[in-house]
Amino acid sequence: MSKRAVLEVIALDVEDAVAAQAGGADRLELVTDMEADGLTPSVADFAGIRAAVDIDLRVMLRLADGFAAGDVERLTGVAGELRAAGADQFVLGFLDADGGVDLAAVERVVGVLDGCAWTFHRAIDRAADRDALRKQLADLPGLDTYLTAGSAGGVDEGLPTLVAEAGRRGEPGYDQTLLVGGGLRLEHVRPLRGAGIDAFHIGGAARSAGWAGAVSEGAVREWRRALDAE
Repeated sequence: MSKRAVLEVIALDVEDAVAAQAGGADRLELVTDMEADGLTPSVADFAGIRAAVDIDLRVMLRLADGFAAGDVERLTGVAGELRAAGADQFVLGFLDADGGVDLAAVERVVGVLDGCAWTFHRAIDRAADRDALRKQLADLPGLDTYLTAGSAGGVDEGLPTLVAEAGRRGEPGYDQTLLVGGGLRLEHVRPLRGAGIDAFHIGGAARSAGWAGAVSEGAVREWRRALDAE
């Protein structure tokens, strides 16, 4: 029997967080400003959500739209403030102008996290060379997850890549969990679970009214049931 799949839900505020936990989410990704595809929330917002739920929280470290690191000094400062407020899991990922991993920026930020678990987010789907990126990051402390659709175009296009990468677990650079998200739909669950993938990430799919509305406990519960059925 396959192990229970992890369900991570994007939360923008306390209302989202409470509904997601009630629906069966295992973990939340905390962001703000989805018009910019998710930026770092305030320390106050993190603290409010942390007080409202008791599941794991991964906090986005991203200050502007796009995948460039931008102001790394400011970014490390924000990361330090969140750590001081009790954040202990994070999400980040930076590319350089050529589509390679911005290793210097990633290492600077990870140094502030002091060993905390973190996800390299969908910047991997924009990378010039996914395999090279994974191998460059392989030994960084705390990296335990890649959030990926397998393609910049979403899971429909990326499904073959996701299945292939799941089959490479144990190779250098491939020990991290594949957390699948980005155009993820319920019909993707069966082939992904069949490939041994056991972590799923939803944003708009957790909201009955899309991004215009809050997280729906019922929508999250539907995903929980689908994952548990496989």
